[in-house]
Amino acid sequence: MTQPTVHRVVATAAAEEFIRLLSEQHGPLMFFQSGGCCDGSSPMCYALGEFSISDTDVLLGTLCGQPFYMGAEQFEYWKHTQLIIDVVAGMGGMFSLDNGSGKRFLTRSRLFSDEEYMQLV
Repeated sequence: MTQPTVHRVVATAAAEEFIRLLSEQHGPLMFFQSGGCCDGSSPMCYALGEFSISDTDVLLGTLCGQPFYMGAEQFEYWKHTQLIIDVVAGMGGMFSLDNGSGKRFLTRSRLFSDEEYMQLV
């Protein structure tokens, strides 16, 4: 029996549905986990290529085929944590494609078990 694959970032069914809707409207997307400042710690959604990824940013995985990144310093802090992207009512981040839709992405999290984390390293 094979072990399930462990993912650093996953989406709820509601988030997956919203991602598909946004990608139908805007084409390919990308996500960047904000580390604070203006939009708090919201995951930001952009049209693919509209946000510059640096050499120090970490690709955590994909959501519905759309890449999801985080800055290296923030990743170092969160590397033991699975990000669970959800959707709730509200206003999205100022520069995020969810802004103005009446919904916004929200990051929930949980710590990996020791066994799960060992699969990631």
